[in-house]
Amino acid sequence: MPCSRLRRASAALFLLLLPGCQALLTEGTSTVAGIGGASLADGVGANPAVTTGIGLGVQALGRAGLQYAQRRTHRAAQDRIAAVAGPLPVGGTAAWRTKHTLPVEPNEHGQVAVSRVISTGALDCKEIVFSVEEGKPEAPRRGFYLAAVCRDGERWRWASAEPATERWGSLQ
Repeated sequence: MPCSRLRRASAALFLLLLPGCQALLTEGTSTVAGIGGASLADGVGANPAVTTGIGLGVQALGRAGLQYAQRRTHRAAQDRIAAVAGPLPVGGTAAWRTKHTLPVEPNEHGQVAVSRVISTGALDCKEIVFSVEEGKPEAPRRGFYLAAVCRDGERWRWASAEPATERWGSLQ
């Protein structure tokens, strides 16, 4: 019996990993982890207090794992924007797009423009303005953000702590 519960929980987790509503993913991961933990505890014949403890522990691990995946996804988006923006001159614009390997966040796209050079020489940095577009291509909704990128060898990297709570919530 516990194996069939674990299989159902695994199937539910797989469905939650498909791209979709962020709230469903967050709450669903937590719920499935709690169910999986309770099934595990039930399988080892633990008492109710131990079952609850195991369920809560597995739930916390599931939530931490999802947040880790979201942070990696955010970093990948920032790296992509920096790579597109870095070679642009002041006033230059270009399109950027992400394609996430882990579908914990939707793929994004938009435009990036270099507004000014912050420094040159040993510390080569630029201020950028970028958009994140959502909705239908013929009438997109855009959010605009300001950031800095700096050259690290041959690679351009994100150089600002983006305070985009509107974009990603409290998780950065």
